[in-house]
Amino acid sequence: MHPPSTYEGLKRNAPSVVFFAGFFAIMFILAQSQWENDAAPIRSIDPIDATIEGVYWHRTSTSQYGLFLENNALVFVDDDRPRLIGSRVKIERVTRDNGSVFYRFAD
Repeated sequence: MHPPSTYEGLKRNAPSVVFFAGFFAIMFILAQSQWENDAAPIRSIDPIDATIEGVYWHRTSTSQYGLFLENNALVFVDDDRPRLIGSRVKIERVTRDNGSVFYRFAD
């Protein structure tokens, strides 16, 4: 299949080109945001007790655990080790200098 050489052919393919260019621009912006968060130094680490509510398996090797915090807030934490549903665990609330917050298992 040869590329369109007429104005009509270019006009017909323009919406798909704009769509894919926009899609890749959005993906780059989201990736850049993640890179900035990963590069920001950690400001504080606070220990928190939580209860494992459930586990959600990904297509990858890690599992995502739903955890209830002491104030009944629900957070999700990725981990590759098996954990017992209903058990109490220690997690850490990590705050970066740019204000982003994430949770991870303490062990």
